[in-house]
Amino acid sequence: MSAVGLTYEIAAGRVLAPFFGTSLLTWTTVIATVLGGFSLGSALGGFVAERPRAIALRNVRSALVATAVLMAVSPTLLAFVFASGARGTGGMMLSVFIVFLPASVFVTLPTPLLAKLAIEARPGREGSSLGIVLAAGSIGAIFGAILAGFVALPLIGSTATFAACGVVALICLFFVKREGPVEPGIPIAAAAFVGFAGLAGAPACQFESGLSCLHVAERGAEVQLVSDGTPQAAERTSSRAGSSGEIGLVLSYTRWLWARMDRDLGPSPSVLFVGGGGYTLPTRLLASRPGATALAVEIDPLVTEVVRDHLPRAAEMIAQAGYDATGEARGETGRLGLVHADGRVYLNQTDRRFDAAVMDAFSSGSVPAHLVTRETFERLRAIVDGPVYVNLIDRTDGPLARGVSAILRDLYPHVQVVHGPLSNRDRRNILFAASLQPLDPINGTPGGYSPTKISDARAFTDDRGWVGHR
Repeated sequence: MSAVGLTYEIAAGRVLAPFFGTSLLTWTTVIATVLGGFSLGSALGGFVAERPRAIALRNVRSALVATAVLMAVSPTLLAFVFASGARGTGGMMLSVFIVFLPASVFVTLPTPLLAKLAIEARPGREGSSLGIVLAAGSIGAIFGAILAGFVALPLIGSTATFAACGVVALICLFFVKREGPVEPGIPIAAAAFVGFAGLAGAPACQFESGLSCLHVAERGAEVQLVSDGTPQAAERTSSRAGSSGEIGLVLSYTRWLWARMDRDLGPSPSVLFVGGGGYTLPTRLLASRPGATALAVEIDPLVTEVVRDHLPRAAEMIAQAGYDATGEARGETGRLGLVHADGRVYLNQTDRRFDAAVMDAFSSGSVPAHLVTRETFERLRAIVDGPVYVNLIDRTDGPLARGVSAILRDLYPHVQVVHGPLSNRDRRNILFAASLQPLDPINGTPGGYSPTKISDARAFTDDRGWVGHR
């Protein structure tokens, strides 16, 4: 049952992302809640183990049935709680408590009885018997963690993983000794429910890997790539260009970034993009400057696959100019290098130099903490000769924007900051352009972005960094 419990815990963090994002706060809440459920279940299981054998076994079987049903229904229950109005950090914590605590209690309730039976089976060797039970639990937890992260979630998705946890819990019923008449009705009904939940339940993601929960939405003449509930990229599917020739640049922040890049960069720049997303900015760069080259670092290969299948302009550019740049060996004469790796790992390992860099990597609705530290931008300054552009999502003058602003102003003498319109979550894109040379003004306010001021704050470091939206 330890394997089931850890698989369930990791799947809980994955299925939470489309609703509340992924951050240190969400994972802390999930881990604390599930561990709290494990503790409560063990305590209650101790009282169950002290009851007469037949009653204790019956209670354990009931706990296994409850575990199976609650685990299988978790994604549906989470969607219901979210639809009922749970929002923000408080709503996230309430949702985790309601959805994931009950199953966490029931899954560990059988453990004390198993320990008691192991001790009774070896009189005089209570210590080693208990040690074996505890070791088996730890090994099961390790197996469950590996199974969830490397097999179940990437291959079958979160909804099916929850159902699979339920199936394993029901299989455990066959290993619980029955005393008295057998009543198969409830386990059969539970098995039918779990099977229905796994086969008929709506997947939490249209496309899912261990890193991303993706949806592709077509709205009229636009196709949009959504990751963990946050729009990551969009393209116009028609051949009509905007008045300024901004073909394919639908999201407003990309229009400002392109206007800034178009003003700053020469005819043949080499640009590093940390965060591939929809590959719309690299596509625009290469289409407008035949002498330009780009290298995009995207952590999840699934994102690139979805872009190839659903974003036609980026897919065409990848097909024409893309090459595998992993390991710095070009292998062929392409203009768009593709590296599937963590952005920070690539920065630490590469010895290539670039004329500019765009930091546009997201995990759910926020930037991964290790990509917004002083050490990250010091490494960028060491390998990038020209400007660095940064895209964030935060509240107006929020903590993320303040921390990044402090880093950039420490490292670069010229920093420009603009922000876009507020979203319905009271957040907005905040864009930075940082350079060692003065930044010339750009015409108008592309994308509706206007200059803003960011308050002073402590710069993020690897030791004390960003923890996520509150």
